[in-house]
Amino acid sequence: MSALRTIRVETAPAYDVLVGPGTLAELDLRTRSFSARLVLTDDHVEPLYARPHAPSGVPVLSVPAGEDSKSFVVLEHVLDVLAEHALDRRACLVAFGGGVIGDLGGFAASVYQRGIAFAQVPTTLLAQVDSSVGGKTAVNLERGKNLAGTFHQPCVVLADTRVLATLSDDEYRSGLGEVVKTALLEGEDALSYLERETNAILARDPEVLAELVARCVQHKAAVVARDPREAGERKTLNLGHTFAHAIEHVAGYGVVPHGLAVGVGLVLAARLSHAAGIAPTNELESRIERLLHAFGMPASLAELSRRGAGELPADALLRAMRHDKKSASGTPRFVLLERPGAIRFDVECSTPESMLAG
Repeated sequence: MSALRTIRVETAPAYDVLVGPGTLAELDLRTRSFSARLVLTDDHVEPLYARPHAPSGVPVLSVPAGEDSKSFVVLEHVLDVLAEHALDRRACLVAFGGGVIGDLGGFAASVYQRGIAFAQVPTTLLAQVDSSVGGKTAVNLERGKNLAGTFHQPCVVLADTRVLATLSDDEYRSGLGEVVKTALLEGEDALSYLERETNAILARDPEVLAELVARCVQHKAAVVARDPREAGERKTLNLGHTFAHAIEHVAGYGVVPHGLAVGVGLVLAARLSHAAGIAPTNELESRIERLLHAFGMPASLAELSRRGAGELPADALLRAMRHDKKSASGTPRFVLLERPGAIRFDVECSTPESMLAG
């Protein structure tokens, strides 16, 4: 069995990310020093993991599973419950679930009594490899995804890879979108590793999963430590996301899983990189497409539409990209690739409608 790995995120304050099977057993020990605790989860994770692993006597608040819970209405409810339980400034909110719960819980903790501690217990592959690390919190607005949020670092992240065995295939593949993104940012060795280990990754091999999550966390931890508030290098972590957020907005939040949208966004980012003259050939676009297909994931807008995303008109996608929080005065800014590991960010360039035609 894989040993637990501890990865230190050197932000202010610094914190540990524990990766591997059995980290849930650390929850009580890692949070018992706080004056009070409350577990925030969703109605899917609550019976599976949150209630069985919540420390004795700690209240559990469950909200509906899904992207609709990333709203100010649900946020207000969470804050009211924190106040109802009389949590003070020395308390800790435990965000126990996927990316939605992490974003919502982190935002609530950041504004309740001007900021209390929160712990991340990510239960999806996407949350373990990406959203639980780095301190970004947010809710959605009608005009765009994650447009209201804060930076608020967790006090600890407990990524128990055993919980990934119970994910649906769609949820698991959604996490693989962020895994492919991280490999492209890391470089050729990381991308080749995914290509070699495709079958083991699909089989959810425990050793490979622990390695995969640890590699992704190590990369993100290093970037976040150097740029905690996304002033520069951290923007590279948005590779594929300008397209992905537009896809999610046009399809309707929750219709397209975030990681599947990211996967298609990576293909489009590689295509735009070649069209803009940054990537010398379209070889990288083809490699990403092959890898996504090997993972059973869509690699184009047309494939997303056939999988239930509905119509994704180019003009609607372009309008959504202009409202993306990374745009400048309505002009989208992209993260583009010369090759794996060679990344440019804040690239302003026009996206032809023909590139988004399918």
